[in-house]
Amino acid sequence: MASYLIEHPDEAAFKAAFQIGRKAEVSETTVIRFAYALGFEGFSEMQESIRKQLIQKSQRDHSRERSVGVHQKENPFAKVIENQIHILNNLLGQTNVEDIWKTVDALIEADQILIAGQRISYTAAYWFSYTLSSIREHVSLCSPSGDFLEKACNLTKKSAIVVFSFPRYANETIKMAEFAKEQGIRLIAVTDRLLSPVGRISDIVLTTEENVETGTNSIASVISLLDLVIAGIHEKDHKRIHRHQQRLEKLYSSYEVFKE
Repeated sequence: MASYLIEHPDEAAFKAAFQIGRKAEVSETTVIRFAYALGFEGFSEMQESIRKQLIQKSQRDHSRERSVGVHQKENPFAKVIENQIHILNNLLGQTNVEDIWKTVDALIEADQILIAGQRISYTAAYWFSYTLSSIREHVSLCSPSGDFLEKACNLTKKSAIVVFSFPRYANETIKMAEFAKEQGIRLIAVTDRLLSPVGRISDIVLTTEENVETGTNSIASVISLLDLVIAGIHEKDHKRIHRHQQRLEKLYSSYEVFKE
């Protein structure tokens, strides 16, 4: 059913449930249950969501074609910038705001947070770890060299693990996610799609749009998505953040960490 929707979104947007079931070789009941499994209130709501995504994609493609035609001759870098702007403009459109708030609450409630990302995903994991450490305590980052088990062994049922996983998906990250599920630790995935290897097993999934020009995920959109999470934590947990940052500033001053 999932494969059919991915491969034929234009058909899934307008056909009846029994017609889709016939095409996907499943029952009509399975089509409706699939909609519920994705978090929709029913088949019609899922179908409406697919239609909106098709319209948004059509608008983006049309806008991108126009901008490419104008800028290609003027400046080769304008095309790259235009594409980034399109991705950022559509960030909230494709990202479920409810999932961002779920992530915010999970990170505020966690007694410890372990962040992991390997290879191409490590950059975003490092940025998020550093930024999160500046506003709360008990945040740690897994080293690319591999120290996950040593850092994970002290986690509790109240902890959270945040994994970053973008194509090509690193096996190390998938194993970390599987460990979190086995231990009953809340798992948050930042990835490119809901059905990615870590997305399928995570409690909360945040996704970012792929850069169609390069076939890779835009680091700008990933950092912007994480900025939304940080902003949400500031909104809900500002008193604890203030106390934590006061302690940090005293240490920075005592050890002359920064040049004023």
